[in-house]
Amino acid sequence: MGPVALAIHGGCGVMAKLDLSEEEWAAARVDLRRSLEAGWAVLSAGGRALDAVEAAVVVMEDSPHFNAGYGAALNAAGYHELDASIMDGTTQTGGAVAGSRHIRNPVKAARMVMERGEMVLVAGKAADEYAEAGGLETVPNDYFTTERRVKALAAMKEHERKGTAAGASESEKHGTVGAVALDAKGHLAAATSTGGYNNKPEGRVGDSPVIGAGTYARDGVCAVSGTGKGEFFILHAVGHEVASRVAYLGESLEQAASKVIIEDFKPYGIGAGLVAVDAMGNISAPYNTDGMFRGWVTAEGKFFVATHDQVFAL
Repeated sequence: MGPVALAIHGGCGVMAKLDLSEEEWAAARVDLRRSLEAGWAVLSAGGRALDAVEAAVVVMEDSPHFNAGYGAALNAAGYHELDASIMDGTTQTGGAVAGSRHIRNPVKAARMVMERGEMVLVAGKAADEYAEAGGLETVPNDYFTTERRVKALAAMKEHERKGTAAGASESEKHGTVGAVALDAKGHLAAATSTGGYNNKPEGRVGDSPVIGAGTYARDGVCAVSGTGKGEFFILHAVGHEVASRVAYLGESLEQAASKVIIEDFKPYGIGAGLVAVDAMGNISAPYNTDGMFRGWVTAEGKFFVATHDQVFAL
């Protein structure tokens, strides 16, 4: 049996250090650890990478500290539209939902879409109906609303009124959650979930449910989950680009991931980050913003989480 590895992110562009109390930062780190524990429990028991990434993402979807599921961003009309995807590096299959209003855990619906194999992506009302018919939990749209997101929407509308939206902080704009894993049998998987960005236009779909952009996994190469300005992740096919640089150019995971996030995106001045794991269990988590919620587990089972430049061993 080979090495196992797990890494997660809770979105780049985390709040400025002074925007939250230490108690609030600590609470976010607790949920990052809970996410890692959920995924690691699967991997350490010999389970599948696919199950591990789903378990890790579900924890973050249920946490108010991240922009996915409960606590997701509000669109311009003041309601939630949720996106998610998952990909199995073994079979090169994936599933996704976009614009869901009622699925409590969109990553579970993405998994259902993938496993049924009828399609790769289902959107809007049809996604909600598909999930409900499949036995997944659905909730009223306001279940996802938190006071922090209401304030963020108000802040973005004020920026819009003043014409200063381009200068809004990353935390005011967007956020995502994701996980990547390598299991003991050498299989890779990735999953990503998001509420999009605060004050997004109704019907806008970003990269998180787009296989090859926000989520990608290929056995023998790497698994990738991204966060940031989704339109650029789609146009640059970021997940596939990182994997291609590893597979075809022979770059290390760190070289490939950093090339895309740090170098390729520099001319555009947009916030971006990702987590990735390769076939040897190496982990990379580059970001170009002030911070990124992230965490990982070493092969020895040691847990680490981070928000800005400080790393916490747990």
